Amino acid sequence: MSFWDHLEVLRGTLFRSLLAVVAVSIAVFCFKSLVFDGIVLAPTRSDFFIYKWMGMSVDMSLVNLEVSTQFFVHLKIAFQLGFILSFPYIVFEIWKFIAPALYQNEKKTIRWVFLSASILFYLGLFIGYILIVPISLNFFLGYKISDAIVNTISLTSYISLFMSTTLAFGIVFEFPAVVVILNKLGIVDRGTMQKYRKHAIVVILCIAAIITPADPFSMIVAAAPLLLLYELSVWCCGVKKPDDIQETA
Repeated sequence: MSFWDHLEVLRGTLFRSLLAVVAVSIAVFCFKSLVFDGIVLAPTRSDFFIYKWMGMSVDMSLVNLEVSTQFFVHLKIAFQLGFILSFPYIVFEIWKFIAPALYQNEKKTIRWVFLSASILFYLGLFIGYILIVPISLNFFLGYKISDAIVNTISLTSYISLFMSTTLAFGIVFEFPAVVVILNKLGIVDRGTMQKYRKHAIVVILCIAAIITPADPFSMIVAAAPLLLLYELSVWCCGVKKPDDIQETA
């Protein structure tokens, strides 16, 4: 295939992926009450189950400061959830695009990486939703520079924190899949990952301490998923050494 033929295939891949996101976003948009009252705004209420489990108390009252904000927040959440729910199909389209360029033995390894990418993405979203968002809200709402200042949280501020936190953890949990690919390309090996383990632990604990400075238990809960993620990456990196892979047509 020529360069333009590849470009045409890529265009089809992007178009189908975008079409899937738009279709799912429209469906999500129609379930406003379920999406917001049942999922997005649940961490703002004190009856959210994780608060009872961790002994925290968060009860927020959100305010809307602009006339059109609620409508555009609805659109934004619908599109972002459309992307999240369409993620497995997007990964499948990417796989179909790159698969013809791989050797048969490479396909076996990379196929499992792509399959695990969706699982890791949703696991990261879940951890971010039930742990990191509540912990962050508990910290930021309890932090005061003066008793004279009363927190009045806007809808856009909460939605920004909610989506950025959950999506960030979804993306971070793709780390093992990226490490496996880099390992197969000979860029990263188990020795390198083990060499920088101490540095990774310090960085992770520092991040956890920043968002939960007054509660050691919460800090451990926030750090544990990331520490396990790094160890999983070390294990995956050592499953097969790059030198063991023989290229076959």
